[in-house]
Amino acid sequence: MKNSTVIKIPSHAKYLCVVRSVTEKMGELYGMTAPEIEDVKLAVDEACANAIKHACKGNEELIISVKYNLKRKGFEVVIDDSGQKARPDAIKGRDLDDVRPGGLGVHLIKRVFDVFAFDEKKKNGNRLRLVRHRRINPPEADKSS
Repeated sequence: MKNSTVIKIPSHAKYLCVVRSVTEKMGELYGMTAPEIEDVKLAVDEACANAIKHACKGNEELIISVKYNLKRKGFEVVIDDSGQKARPDAIKGRDLDDVRPGGLGVHLIKRVFDVFAFDEKKKNGNRLRLVRHRRINPPEADKSS
């Protein structure tokens, strides 16, 4: 099985509902359980929200691209933006003992996805690659692909 879909949204939080909807449908197509879909949907939403806030700085003229790759071995999401370059070594969730709102998105994303990697070869903007390895056997219909 190899399927991919790309969506592009303006860099504004009001478009995150589109990302959540497409993520949910792609999770269903991949054969994830409802709880897995909810986890993945929340993690992708958080990653896109971080791109809007930290890389694009709310500039609505910038575009965020979200590509979903459904592969036999994993559910891959690649998020591209043309915002300010991130410093991957500086991206850390806050201390989990520091109880207060916000700052837990990176922890969530890393808990849900097995791969969390920035493409440092991208010259302008950021490309974040998230991969969740398959946790269930593919449905019978997918075995023939």
